[in-house]
Parts: sequence; C-alpha cells; structure tokens
Amino acid sequence: MENDLKEILLTESEIQDICQQLGEQITKDYQSKDLLCVGILKGSVLFMSDLIKRLDLPLAIDFMDVSSYHGGTESTGEVQILKDLSTSIENKDILIIEDILETGTTLKSIVGLLESRRVNSLEIVTLLDKPNRRKADIEAKYVGRKIPDEFVIGYGLDYQEKYRNLPYIGTLKPEIYNK
Repeated sequence: MENDLKEILLTESEIQDICQQLGEQITKDYQSKDLLCVGILKGSVLFMSDLIKRLDLPLAIDFMDVSSYHGGTESTGEVQILKDLSTSIENKDILIIEDILETGTTLKSIVGLLESRRVNSLEIVTLLDKPNRRKADIEAKYVGRKIPDEFVIGYGLDYQEKYRNLPYIGTLKPEIYNK
C-alpha cells in the first residue's frame, strides 16, 4: 500500500498530538454541558476513537452514515443519509466529529438537519480542513490541520474503501485514482 503514496502528510505521532490538543480545548469548552459526540461514518471512526479518549468529561456518542462521494474522489453534491442518529438530541450540546472538511456540502446538510431538532448547541471538529475546496458556507470550530487540495488517504480516509487502516495520512498518487 505504501507504494501507492505520493507522500505522508501527517505521521501517526503528529495525529496523536493533534488529538491531544483538540481534546484539551474541547474538554475546556464543554465543562458542565450535555455533550453528544456524533461521528460521521465511516471516515471519522479512527479520529473519533482517539479524540474522545482525550475528552475529560462525561459524554455520549452516536453515529450518522452520510455520503456524497459515492465511490469517487470528489463530492457529487448529492447528500444521502444512510444511517440517522439512534436517540433524541433535543436540548443536547452536539459535537460533530468529521475526518475531513472539503466542499462543506455534506456537513452543511447535516448541520441543518440536526439544528432543526432543537439542539442546545452544535459545533464541528474536523481532523483535516481543505478550505480551498469549500462550496458551502460552513466552517469547523475545531480544526486539526489545514491541508492542500490533494486527495488524501489513511487514518479512516479511503479511496474506494481501501487505505482506511493506514496509521498515518498520506496523499495518493494520481495514477491510482486516474486509471
């Protein structure tokens, strides 16, 4: 799999340092709140797992499975909710945990849906942010790292469901996805 990489953007150690820094800030910001962490499947699973271990406060977790990529390398703009939340979120403080914020189309749709359910507050934490790709008017309150506009894989991020298990984040060689 490493032969498919152009370069490593974030090492395993750098990712863990980001999780620690974000965890400390989120812990400080959510003291005395009714926190529900909502992971966006499938990409956020590894990040969410490492991040919530660093949140020193009571919390609950749930997941949504939402897609706008449909197997490709770019968002189609069509957002499909494949799995919704399992519990009521009314009067809860919601923290959406996302692996990467690119166009913002998917997150904008999720935020609108969740806010309509009368939440107390709603914020986004993302491991990676590609601001140059933004099409929707949305930003994350907590950002691990801003990255260039390249196709990234690893640590939950995939290309056609592969590479999620890499412990680091790298850029995929264009010849892999331009076949």
